[in-house]
Amino acid sequence: MTTSFSVSSGIRNAVSFSMMAKSTTTQPHGNWYWHAPSQRLLIEAPQATALSDLSGDWSIDALEQMLEGLSRGRLGKAFGTGDGPVRCALRLSNGRDVHLVGAFVGQSEARGMLLVGDDFPEIDPSDLKPGPDLAPVYQPIISLRDGRIAGFEALARWVGAEGTSPPSRYEDEALASNMLIRSAETLAMLREKSGRGDVFMHVNLTARDLARGTMPALVEALMNGYKLPPGALRIELTEQAALRNVGNALAAAMALKAVGAGLVLDDFGTGHSSFAWLADLPADSLKIDHGLTCRLGQRRIDTILTTITLLASRLGMTSTAEGVENKDDAVKLRGLGFDHVQGFAFARPMNAESAAAFLVA
Repeated sequence: MTTSFSVSSGIRNAVSFSMMAKSTTTQPHGNWYWHAPSQRLLIEAPQATALSDLSGDWSIDALEQMLEGLSRGRLGKAFGTGDGPVRCALRLSNGRDVHLVGAFVGQSEARGMLLVGDDFPEIDPSDLKPGPDLAPVYQPIISLRDGRIAGFEALARWVGAEGTSPPSRYEDEALASNMLIRSAETLAMLREKSGRGDVFMHVNLTARDLARGTMPALVEALMNGYKLPPGALRIELTEQAALRNVGNALAAAMALKAVGAGLVLDDFGTGHSSFAWLADLPADSLKIDHGLTCRLGQRRIDTILTTITLLASRLGMTSTAEGVENKDDAVKLRGLGFDHVQGFAFARPMNAESAAAFLVA
């Protein structure tokens, strides 16, 4: 059945004011890196732009000379916590508004995006346009601790003449925004119907999605509009998303973290996975690709998987094995230290109504 797109009252209330007041779209204009031990702020902004004068390695005192008087002192307060999200609105001496949005990686450093716009958050109206008959499905993620459903992963599907199809046929500019909106709406419904305040939702973003400066604003509006707690909406990222520009990808991910999204490193242990990506990104969870878990039982593979789950645990992250097609493997995966499993052995992707029924069954 084809589902029609609608914006619920929750998200409509969350975004209506920012859209009415908006005169220009918030755009990413570089990234920043804070090094607490040296008290230095490194800013990378594009050349020949209104912010190019901000590029450089700054002390707080020196940079504040570039700011309008009332903005001075804000940077010191923003970085003084040494933990959590960083949100700092500044006005340059030329009247331009700039927003530093990011989060701390440990206590010694922080990263984020440099955004320009009249206000933050702002939402591009194009983010609210539906894709072609988009009908997402949701695959359960099972806890190995108690066998209950811990959350879901949202997967893009479209309804057409030949039934439901995966997204490879489409290059929809608004796909990520629509998937986030549908996923947040579904997550709020699942939490309400089940009475479960601990259920989470995974949504995939690509490198192109990360580059859009309006994405943190949309995520924040969705979480506020649906009253979702921090970490309930979790963004899945692969290191492929960082290959074009690692600094920009990390800054964008940290901006999402700052507005309350959880971060999940997808396909870890395959492709271009590196410990540098793991060290720089304060992810909440790792997902291990089927390419490794399908070789369960091989001594070397089991040793690698045990090491990965131990590393994740030591870093305060959970670990998920995906592509699990045999329930007997779940016992082995639990013995190797995995927290969650996902795959056809437990459930196939399903629509929102079926997900709600599956959750309360």
